[in-house]
Amino acid sequence: MSDAVTSGAQLSIAIVGPTHPFKGGVAAHTTALAHELEDAGHDVTLVSWSHLYPAALYPGEQAVPGGAPDVEPFPRTLRVLSWARPDTWVRSGRRLRDVDVIVVVHVIPAVVPAHLALLRAAGVGKTSTTGRGPRTVVIAHNVLPHEGHPGDRQLMRAFLERVDAVVVHSDEQAGIAAELGATRVKELDLPPHLPGGEPEPRPERASGDADVRLLSLGIVRDYKGVDLLVDAMRDVPGVRLTVAGELWGEAGRRVRELAADPRLEGRVEVHGGYVPADRIAGLMARHDVFALTYRTATASQNALMARHHGLPVLASAVGTFPEQVRDGVDGLLVPPSDREALVAALRRLVEPGTTERLRAEVREPDLSGPWAHYVGGIEALAAPPASDHDDPPPLPLSPVGRAKAVVAGLRARRGPVVEIGPTDIPERVRATDVLALDADAVDAVEVARALGLPRPGEPVAAWSALGALAAILRIRDDGHRSSVIVDESGTSSPFGRWARAVGFAPVELELTGRRAAVEVLDVDTASLDVITRLHPGGCTASDVDHAVGQASWALRSGGLLVITLPIGDDDPDFAVHPAGVRGILARADDLGLKLVGDVDGDVLDRMRHARLDAAGGDAPAYAVLRLTFRRR
Repeated sequence: MSDAVTSGAQLSIAIVGPTHPFKGGVAAHTTALAHELEDAGHDVTLVSWSHLYPAALYPGEQAVPGGAPDVEPFPRTLRVLSWARPDTWVRSGRRLRDVDVIVVVHVIPAVVPAHLALLRAAGVGKTSTTGRGPRTVVIAHNVLPHEGHPGDRQLMRAFLERVDAVVVHSDEQAGIAAELGATRVKELDLPPHLPGGEPEPRPERASGDADVRLLSLGIVRDYKGVDLLVDAMRDVPGVRLTVAGELWGEAGRRVRELAADPRLEGRVEVHGGYVPADRIAGLMARHDVFALTYRTATASQNALMARHHGLPVLASAVGTFPEQVRDGVDGLLVPPSDREALVAALRRLVEPGTTERLRAEVREPDLSGPWAHYVGGIEALAAPPASDHDDPPPLPLSPVGRAKAVVAGLRARRGPVVEIGPTDIPERVRATDVLALDADAVDAVEVARALGLPRPGEPVAAWSALGALAAILRIRDDGHRSSVIVDESGTSSPFGRWARAVGFAPVELELTGRRAAVEVLDVDTASLDVITRLHPGGCTASDVDHAVGQASWALRSGGLLVITLPIGDDDPDFAVHPAGVRGILARADDLGLKLVGDVDGDVLDRMRHARLDAAGGDAPAYAVLRLTFRRR
């Protein structure tokens, strides 16, 4: 394996997990991860299986029928592992002794003995602090299976206690991993790896066909609750359902039995068998709502797949569905296993205009930003952990970024010119706010002068910078002014001068065009504490989405993005329409950036009043909106 390591790669990584021709979301995710890590500059080999699960553990067909891959296969794939051949576990492990990192994709406890044998043969120590062998990161799609067996917990404890770090995709799974002995657990949002290609046009409805058409896609298993949906349909006329997927065991038999109820005659179509990727877009186009009425769940990309195809979602409030579906906006959420609530949701769907209204609010998911964050999280875990008493060390800037940071740091070493603490700035200066009155900008200049800050300059720029400084001092300052700040606002903003005056060492850039500082400096993922982009060099309607996307992976957990935006009506490339602000917040939320402040309350209300006050509401009203986001 060491012969394959290239000098230009950052890390030599071996991923151990299922890939094509095995089917399902885990195999697709593993394959996509290999592509993404290679695109990030790492030397990647995918070590996969020729024979994976015994039939008793996976009663369905394991391989993709017909051989067509759901995701483009990764070229450097070794299919050398076999469930029935323990010697392949040991031989494969020995080949991995010289890699930097082994990423093990975990699905069910029954495969733990194979993984432990492979890691032992690779020379992996109990923890990375031993300095022996490759470091290990486990991606646990389910720490424990939905349908467990005796001995599962014991196997998982033996596994998790012997690896360096564990990646999970939900809060609940993080708790289970820690309970079972994992010493370093990181929760990362499951990034999209969507089969099925691009959406297809929706066909015309037949005259008089007003039924709401629901689609359930994928393997029918008990925890997925398809039977709950079919049972609830018996009380709600006007709903039809297509069940497309393999029917497993008792869960499959129950769905067939319920579908035969005379009250559902002609309303439930069951198409047993695996649904290949090239059929998904057509199925989505012919239906109105995607159904995910699970009893339990961890993380799933199915809601994102529905959004990609423009379908609202009916889902149980389990796993990641509450974060992916906006209840009453682009879908409906119901408590799990609550028949009464499910019947009520179906009745809402058959009300005239409901599905059209929900579909109009469906947002296209971000398919690239989450992967950048995910890869960055794995890169961070691949490094040895910090001391138990220290925060994880910051990832370094690129050479250009380090040089600029050093220059700024030398200036800051003279010590702060102005002694200001978080309570010294008046509470009326808020992290997220709207500037609609000239008096507020003038007030910001007066506050800055009273605090002793240098050269407030133009009032709107002063208002923008003062709120950003207040947010950093209140939220992100450790008392030592050590936050890594990249300021994209330009020299016309006083923010950089003020940040230096109080003891920070910001890296300042004067940018033109759409390129963000994180691109110019080529910073590492999750390496910055603060990014600012403030008036007059703030964001516009045409580049705010780009700025939010870049910040989503460049900021470390808890980091801040502070931007200003012009708000107005008649220049869509420059100013954001007030109604479009919620779209920006939704996009940021999708990328893991939480708003600091109540923009849906007082701020948007003040924006509306400003519009009414401008020439009686007839002329376009302009304002400046300051938004502060915190990285989850």
